[in-house]
Amino acid sequence: MNDNNPCKAPPARSMSPADFAAWGMPELAFVKRAGEHWSIHAADGTQMGLAPDRDLAFAAIRQHDLEPMSVH
Repeated sequence: MNDNNPCKAPPARSMSPADFAAWGMPELAFVKRAGEHWSIHAADGTQMGLAPDRDLAFAAIRQHDLEPMSVH
């Protein structure tokens, strides 16, 4: 094994929520089922709101110029 191989992946590291949000994700909002509602979260995990159904959650996100993503 050659340690000077340019194709070798760098060591993995953990990203903080702030690092992740700053890494090209601030324009995304994530939607996940939360009981009878749908929870809307920023890329850093901060809850931004609730909606009674998935379609309204996506509409609210788009209304704020963000791109909705589903969390399963």
